[in-house]
Amino acid sequence: MQEKLKYRLIGLFVIVLSAGILFPLFFNGDGYRERHLESAIPEVPLLPEVVAIEPQSITLPDTSEVAAPEEPRPVVKKSAELVKKIERKKPVISVDEDKPVLDKQGVPVAWTLQLATFSDEGNAKELRTQLIGAGHKVYTRKNGTLVKVYVGPDFQRSNLESLKTRLKKDLNLDGIIVRFSTR
Repeated sequence: MQEKLKYRLIGLFVIVLSAGILFPLFFNGDGYRERHLESAIPEVPLLPEVVAIEPQSITLPDTSEVAAPEEPRPVVKKSAELVKKIERKKPVISVDEDKPVLDKQGVPVAWTLQLATFSDEGNAKELRTQLIGAGHKVYTRKNGTLVKVYVGPDFQRSNLESLKTRLKKDLNLDGIIVRFSTR
């Protein structure tokens, strides 16, 4: 038993000695150093000079008396060109030919004319600006890598059919009439 106790005491002595030597090396405080950073906060700005503004009251004219009537002005007639442009913009809805209908959910059925499909978005934008310049309601939709150009929508399919024949004649574009969807 004396032998075991001797080994234990020697082991304890070695551990205490190594702790006494190594403890100051590891825990001397060199690892932590307080960093001194420069402040990026600007100086306090100068306060603006306070200006005292005196309210000014202007007396308004007396409105208890009735004003004299003005002289009548002549009515300017619209030019024939302006009337023609206005008439062209008015939507034509014929109740007899093509009545707007509702679908199963009670939503009005609208139609749109799909004119072209492009893989290059620049070509689609160019056609869109050309059609807008001609006075048409135009929108585009992107589907994957393809961009589709549409004209419309309209509740009467017959209006789009006549538009389709006009665009075929004017721009040589043969589109298809599809049901309009907001998606």
